[in-house]
Amino acid sequence: MTPTSTKAPLGALLWAFTRIGLLGFGGGPAMIPLVQQEVVKRHGWLNDEEFADVLAIGNTLPGPIATKMPGYIGYRVAGVAGCFIAVTAVILPMVVAMIALLALFSSYRHVAWIHGMGQAVVPVVMVMMGQLTMDFWNKSRLALGWAMSLAMAVAAGALIYLLGVHPGWVIGAILAAALLRPTPKRGNA
Repeated sequence: MTPTSTKAPLGALLWAFTRIGLLGFGGGPAMIPLVQQEVVKRHGWLNDEEFADVLAIGNTLPGPIATKMPGYIGYRVAGVAGCFIAVTAVILPMVVAMIALLALFSSYRHVAWIHGMGQAVVPVVMVMMGQLTMDFWNKSRLALGWAMSLAMAVAAGALIYLLGVHPGWVIGAILAAALLRPTPKRGNA
């Protein structure tokens, strides 16, 4: 991959990622097409191959894709200042909207239909979390088998809920075990 030599003006970078932050309903995955539209098609700061590489890198790193992609793209096309501007431009509209809506919700929480809206969201979130759990179960089952997946889920649940171990420590231990596990030797064929 040969990087493009296009340098982005900081003002253009600010407005491109502000548009993405304002229109990116649905979280990070919903923002990916908006990022491509702005960065590849509208401004030409990256080509399609470079964008695919940024997306692949972003998916391999921990954290939300909605901040990793703007950070990397901003850095790539305008240096450290570009990274800061792109990430801030994506996050700021969301933070302002969240503060405004939470203030509005707090002011009118005693109104029956506002209270009902808050209560009605709970079952929807429960279904979404159930769907996420099933997706993780299927991925784990396909990668490790159902018996190992079930054993790991029970062990993790016992550590977290019965013994009070922080989930980060459990995840870290699993990652360390995977890294330290000896690689199986392949037979000579």
